[in-house]
Amino acid sequence: MHGMSDTSMNTIAPVLDESLGRNTLSTTLQRVRELNDWLDTRVVGQPILTQRLIIALLCGGHLLVEGAPGLAKTRVVKELAKGVEGEFHRIQFTPDLLPSDVTGTEVFRPEDGTFYFQKGPIFHNLLLADEVNRAPAKVQSALLEGMAEHQVTQGRETFELPGLFLVMATQNPIEQEGTYPLPEAQLDRFLMHIRVAYPPPQNELEILKIARNEVLERETPPPLVLTEAEIFGARKEISELYMADSIERYIVALVSYTRSSTLRGVEYGASPRATIAIDQSARTVAWLDGREYVSPDDVHKVIHDVMRHRIILSFEAEAEGTTPDAVVDETLKMVPVP
Repeated sequence: MHGMSDTSMNTIAPVLDESLGRNTLSTTLQRVRELNDWLDTRVVGQPILTQRLIIALLCGGHLLVEGAPGLAKTRVVKELAKGVEGEFHRIQFTPDLLPSDVTGTEVFRPEDGTFYFQKGPIFHNLLLADEVNRAPAKVQSALLEGMAEHQVTQGRETFELPGLFLVMATQNPIEQEGTYPLPEAQLDRFLMHIRVAYPPPQNELEILKIARNEVLERETPPPLVLTEAEIFGARKEISELYMADSIERYIVALVSYTRSSTLRGVEYGASPRATIAIDQSARTVAWLDGREYVSPDDVHKVIHDVMRHRIILSFEAEAEGTTPDAVVDETLKMVPVP
């Protein structure tokens, strides 16, 4: 194990056992794994997407998913909603969408001549923002407040969003005409940016069977429904997972390197929010793997998805074909692993 001596492990192990409790940890982890396994049977050929959605749920973060039409981007969050205690809603983002279509609006009550606030779809636990880049800036900023501040402001009043709140936004990379690119401030609010590829042919055969079974009403229900209390309990366990000081310094060094003048073509590197996101995501990967410590490999598994949307390239670098993923690859080569 990197960055941790046998002595430090002997010191920390009893603390972990006492504070977390192995039985509680094992039960919660087993239930989350069962849900993830079931999700993989409902969304075939996209194991990275399903796992990243589970990670976002456990981290309390939001997910931006980019891919061609028909790759189960919408389906995956709808299926997850069946296995999670909470309400699900989908918003189809269009150029004529209004901020009130997302947050809600004031409605006149004629019997007493007053107004009351009718909450919009953003007040659901799981929200699918379909083709989020098709809505204008005012709508995107309304969504941003909910994602960033966990609240909605209407006039002089502020309304809290549910404790369990996850936004999964989708983008179609093919049709860019008439779209509004997401501002950097909003992109930074997403825990991860996932790119979805086509499934292999053998998986498409399974997809055919799933579609046929749905028509014949032979769907397999989720084996369990995760409660909010279980999700919040898992978040606490993940936060208490042991991470050596050397791993923390490694994460900070990786993020800091993206801001250095050494990297050509990078106008803005990743923000401190990227440091937090890598920490949370790597801890969750380790927890899902059944370990009580975080390793550099856990960091490597999530760093591309966490950094991809947070590195802003110059126009010249983009014209030369440089990508944020290539910048992350170079960063991993230059920063020594503990």
